[in-house]
Amino acid sequence: MSAAPVIATALAPPLQDGDLLAAVDMGSNSFHMVVARYTLGQLRIVDRLRETVRLAEGLDGKGGLNAEVRQRALECLSRFGQRVRDIPPQRVRAVATNTVRQLAAPQAFLVPAETALGHAIEVVSGREEARLVYLGVAHAQPPKPEQLRLVIDIGGGSTECIIGSGFDAIERESLQVGCVASTRRFFGNGKLSKKRWREALTEVSAEFQQFTGAYRSLGWHEALGSSGTNKAIGEICAAMKLTKGAVTAEALPVVRDRLLQAERIEDIDLPGLSGERRPIIAGGLLILEAAFDVLGLQRMAVSKAALREGVLYDMLGRGSADDPRDASVAALMQRYGIDLQQAARVEDTALALFEQVAEAWSLDADDARMLAWAARLHETGLAIAHSQYQVHGAYVLENSDISGFSRQEQQVLAALVRTHRRGVPKSAFDALPDRLLLSARRKAALLRLAVSLHRAHEADPIPRLELTADGERLDLVLSRSWIDARPLLRADLIGETDGLAALGVTFKPFLA
Repeated sequence: MSAAPVIATALAPPLQDGDLLAAVDMGSNSFHMVVARYTLGQLRIVDRLRETVRLAEGLDGKGGLNAEVRQRALECLSRFGQRVRDIPPQRVRAVATNTVRQLAAPQAFLVPAETALGHAIEVVSGREEARLVYLGVAHAQPPKPEQLRLVIDIGGGSTECIIGSGFDAIERESLQVGCVASTRRFFGNGKLSKKRWREALTEVSAEFQQFTGAYRSLGWHEALGSSGTNKAIGEICAAMKLTKGAVTAEALPVVRDRLLQAERIEDIDLPGLSGERRPIIAGGLLILEAAFDVLGLQRMAVSKAALREGVLYDMLGRGSADDPRDASVAALMQRYGIDLQQAARVEDTALALFEQVAEAWSLDADDARMLAWAARLHETGLAIAHSQYQVHGAYVLENSDISGFSRQEQQVLAALVRTHRRGVPKSAFDALPDRLLLSARRKAALLRLAVSLHRAHEADPIPRLELTADGERLDLVLSRSWIDARPLLRADLIGETDGLAALGVTFKPFLA
């Protein structure tokens, strides 16, 4: 199954010295952008932008986003977009996190957001966010060989906890507690009290207890905190002369008691605390105290990096021999007992068809990779049941935490698997943003043809396979003698005229 990297290399030129890359992190508290130059195989940061947007403040109880916060976000993205206007789209990656994950109708926000930024925006799951956070921290502060590291990232809407070794995240968890969300939840009226703090600490601690046993059993050699909350608390500890910038089990209660001397959030007086961070520091400190208590932490250093740096380094791996998505697909194939030889046959044929129509259909290297992964995984549902196995497989792929994939990528993968055989439901592509619809339907057509051509699981190669595309029309030419010996396949291909029509493609097989 080596065809995908070959095509990807042909269509997507590798990074050259001097190329710029940019990562945008649409957090629930702040939006960040980092621009880096690729030099001698390394990334050198050349620019950073940060704006406090407080996206989580705009969430209502029904998954809506209020107009004021929405406008604040769009204006920020528009400013970011001016900075990356001249960077090629494949070198810019924007990710949205917890608040966008909670939106009932994310496309209503993402469509204008993508227009403002001028680039596509991917929504990542909590565990994928955790992986990217760890990747950023590991590259900024390389871990010692063979040692395990615990990373805690307190964001505006969620908190990610990761145990990793080297550059690999071993355990990943994402909790629905963040500095903005927790401040609103527990101190929404602006009042502070020791009683309310104790009650809130009990609730937040219960969130950590879900995985504490597994984490403490695995253990770690050092703990690092990333993102603004941990950095702010480290600076407070230093300003109060409790530590030199780390956070310790002895320092936290002192900081908390000083914070609770104020009766209201606006009256919080902590040395080293910025006015911008004051409105949300209570929720952040609460989460960190719960983490220290439940996980038994004694000391946590503060990292210089976070999600945005992880996104940058992940871009270096994507599309290369180190693409983390390849490893995830291989793991799924093993877990669901997929027939490797059949998957390879379907993939090779799908990519052979792809190569012949890629230019006419405006398909690129990312499309080639997605088609290859769908081919490898199209029989995932057979592990559940043969009947409607395309439905089972699509459900697994859309709802699993698949390392390296954004939510939209998983939705595309699921749509391709769902439509590779039998009828194509009208709702098959409903989850996809409009910008992905046409290419997804076209990839689905190619996968359907490849699956049909290998329905018999024959090992013999197809002697002639010529596909041409003209608009939404596909013409396929096969060897007459080969197809005459396979009447069932002939019937399948004729039947595919209806299946492909449901994808918006007119199909006609020819014999030569």
